[in-house]
Amino acid sequence: MPHQPKFTAFVLAVVFFFLQIFTPLLSAQSAPPTPQELDQLLSPVALYPDSLLSQILTASTNPQEILDVDNWLYSNPGLTGTALTDAAQQQGFDPAFIALVNFPQVLEMMAQHVDDYAAIGQAFSNDQAAVSDSVQRLRAQAYSAGSLQSNSQQTVQVQQAPGQTIYVIQPANPQVVYVPQYDPTVVYSGPSTGTIVAASMITFGAGIAIGALIASNQPWGWNGWGWNWGARRVYYNHVYWGGWPRPYRPPNPWYRPRPIVWRNRPGYGGNWGYRPPNYRPPYPGNRPVYGRPPYGPGNPPGYRPPGNRPTPLPGPGNPGTRPPNRPGTPVTRPTPRPGQPTIQPVPTPQPRPNPPGGRPSRPTSPGQPSIQPVKPAPVGGTRPTNPSQPRPTPNPSPNRPPGQNPPPGQRPPGQNRPPSPGRPASQPTRPATQPKPSARPAPQPKPAPPPNTPRPQR
Repeated sequence: MPHQPKFTAFVLAVVFFFLQIFTPLLSAQSAPPTPQELDQLLSPVALYPDSLLSQILTASTNPQEILDVDNWLYSNPGLTGTALTDAAQQQGFDPAFIALVNFPQVLEMMAQHVDDYAAIGQAFSNDQAAVSDSVQRLRAQAYSAGSLQSNSQQTVQVQQAPGQTIYVIQPANPQVVYVPQYDPTVVYSGPSTGTIVAASMITFGAGIAIGALIASNQPWGWNGWGWNWGARRVYYNHVYWGGWPRPYRPPNPWYRPRPIVWRNRPGYGGNWGYRPPNYRPPYPGNRPVYGRPPYGPGNPPGYRPPGNRPTPLPGPGNPGTRPPNRPGTPVTRPTPRPGQPTIQPVPTPQPRPNPPGGRPSRPTSPGQPSIQPVKPAPVGGTRPTNPSQPRPTPNPSPNRPPGQNPPPGQRPPGQNRPPSPGRPASQPTRPATQPKPSARPAPQPKPAPPPNTPRPQR
């Protein structure tokens, strides 16, 4: 085959061309994040309690499961407590998610920013020590800024280890967990004013009772989670985490990670005072109302700013925007107060029906006279008759034979149109005008010669 070497060379050239284009992109996506980039990713959750943080990091290793569990919570809003964890176990979810179903606001936050947590899970699977160092760096910055303090919701312990300082965060009440809420662009840099403002940088939502998780002897119980900061490892069920023995397999794996735009994250360039444009802190606030469509290829996750949300429908709790009145319904007015004049409702004008065989008439506004369509005048100069006026019966002229009509614009003598009601009597008919003489006289015939006159000879 003489053309085979040419075809092979062409295919190799095409493959080499595409490798030159996509190799930098693939290497950029597979390259591990730098310490600064890890700090940007972990800044929203680095100040969470140790056990809750270990559950979040191990759950991030399967971003598709984050979306599946969050959709499952939306379809099962009535499950709580032990019934909720038992139902999650029957679904085959990983142990981290069986524990996190008791924190639905945290799962919703992870679903809305699933690209960030997919990158966190990848970095955590590759190097737990680097993730541990990033968490301790962020906690040290928040502690130095005065933001991280012990209070009635949490206890902050500072421990000295060989070569490093360890910051441990635990719930103040072992039976109740408060999820912190803070802005990473402020909490790590510190305020410009005193300590009173710094104490309010971290707020807390409603406490979540975890008594059932503490009393449970299941592997996902609360006491089985935590960190060994000296070994820089996460433990689950009192042993170091190295993956799940029977991992969850998504029935419909549709999610694909998207690249991280570091400029849109706080801490870009090591500047924690930098606030990205249109940035919204990922607060794990109140869970939205159940009823949104589940996340999927047609409804991708992501935070939607208020301007892009659909307009709420008017209702008892939300007046919204009143829809326009339909044609024919009167415009309702509010009831006047005592002593004020009553305003009558203004009816909406109705369009008139179209006349048969004619053009449609335009609707008139209130107080404007109706404009009737003007019919063209007939040929011959006769005036149009009024439909409401009786039409007189023509009488034959005595001077003309029947079947002949008078010329246009003339009436037979002695015949006048009877006056119509409301109109003045018609004037007497003018005599017919005489034809004007022509400017050139007509040629006269020559007289004939007498019979006996001889003709002249030529």
